Amino acid sequence: MDKPASLDDLPGLTVAGIHAAFDQSLFTAEDLTRACLARIKAVNGHLNAIIFADPSALDQARDIDRRRAAGEVLGPLAGVPVVIKDSIDMVGFPTTAGWSLLYSGTGGIDLMPERDAPVAARMKAAGAVILGKTNIPILSWTGSHANDSWAGPTLNAAMPDRLPGGSSAGTATAVAAHLCVLGLAEETGGSIQNPAAAQGLVGIKPTIGLVPNTGVVPLSSNRDVVGPIARNVRDAAVCLDAISGFSNEDPKTLASVGQIPAGGFAAGLSPDALRGKRLGLYGPGWRKDALCDETRALYEQAQQQLRAAGAILIEDPFAGTDFSTHRQITPGTPHFDGRGLESLPHDMTCYLRRLGPNAAIRNWHEFIKATAAHDVLAKGAILGYLHELPDFAAALSDPETPPALPTFAALKAVYLRLIDQVFANHALDGLVYPQMQCELPDLHSGLAIRETTVGELNIAGIPAVTIPAGCYASGAPFGLIFLGRLWSEPALLNMAYGYEQLAPG
Repeated sequence: MDKPASLDDLPGLTVAGIHAAFDQSLFTAEDLTRACLARIKAVNGHLNAIIFADPSALDQARDIDRRRAAGEVLGPLAGVPVVIKDSIDMVGFPTTAGWSLLYSGTGGIDLMPERDAPVAARMKAAGAVILGKTNIPILSWTGSHANDSWAGPTLNAAMPDRLPGGSSAGTATAVAAHLCVLGLAEETGGSIQNPAAAQGLVGIKPTIGLVPNTGVVPLSSNRDVVGPIARNVRDAAVCLDAISGFSNEDPKTLASVGQIPAGGFAAGLSPDALRGKRLGLYGPGWRKDALCDETRALYEQAQQQLRAAGAILIEDPFAGTDFSTHRQITPGTPHFDGRGLESLPHDMTCYLRRLGPNAAIRNWHEFIKATAAHDVLAKGAILGYLHELPDFAAALSDPETPPALPTFAALKAVYLRLIDQVFANHALDGLVYPQMQCELPDLHSGLAIRETTVGELNIAGIPAVTIPAGCYASGAPFGLIFLGRLWSEPALLNMAYGYEQLAPG
């Protein structure tokens, strides 16, 4: 039987433990929500993770308690406190995208959705108690921080003087600081895996098409994915269960039909999951960027743990292929491959249209006009690099028409072919890399997180699970990332769970 949770141990709260405590009448959903709200009051003013509190949180919790007392069948997250990333639409809240020009409280306009994004609606249907929305950088443009948000910087709960990871900085900090149990994040280029790894958490970057991303401020409908950040693998898997699957609002999720395990992603997790698994290691065949010395030492320690758990490790399985040659740093960025983001004008048009007929802005041209005071597409601006992408000019010329993106489609096909080939040649069950090449930079250093998979992972659309794996000498978190072929979430979660049982951190 799962050990019941205690309100005296907010860091130790798990979904299963919360439900066990409810079943044994140790505390109620209202009690738990009050404890989280007290924690938010105590530390959020410093950490700046939650930017909009949901005033209905206690009413949500009381409703769960009432329904439980009435004997109703409740959802898998019933009474569990969660947070939602600001870029995800939720009725009653402006979706600000971290930008002062899109928030009336800072002199801008409000984008008020007339309905929830599918993932927000699914969290509500699962019974989650939503505590509020979390901070992000302007338009989710960076995977390192939220320093330029209208709400001010978010701090790293694990190391306040280091980068918190982005763009889902607020969600990760809220989870790491025990303000909630789970949070929804979203990734286009590192925005789930970076903040999870930066704060010693579990993050799931799903296969594109597993989770609907309609109703989320876009960067690229070809790369954007919504996923959970949690403190342990099982909780992350339960959250993924709640938000996954087909939505008619997002046609690409039709591909997920038949890909979700009958018992859900949290079913069948085994502490012996690594035994006999063949895992490929990071090397120049994947990416030529070398690891820093301390990262290499920590990675070698993790490899010893993996071998002790029965895993079979394959050195640089991409060696001898041309995989690493396909990565291109987009001019105007430090080390980011932005291909696939050319569709932004059309994607934003679709997003704005979904807000409803009473929205303050309803198309790309109105968006550009409303935000002219800060031209994000100007040369040197945060999205100015989009002009360097091969198909952006055509996409920009006609935002109402879905762009063809032949360059992106061809690159995605190459990546998927090479990944399938390498997995077949080496009989791999997955890949396991250090999530970052080097230790986290300082919060205001101007440096970016140097990850190992952003670009390749996002363009290919394959899944990954980030998991804590120790610390640097400074105390900064060190994390691993398990990667696999399309739709391999069940296997990746199982292997990550097996590693979690080794308690390396």
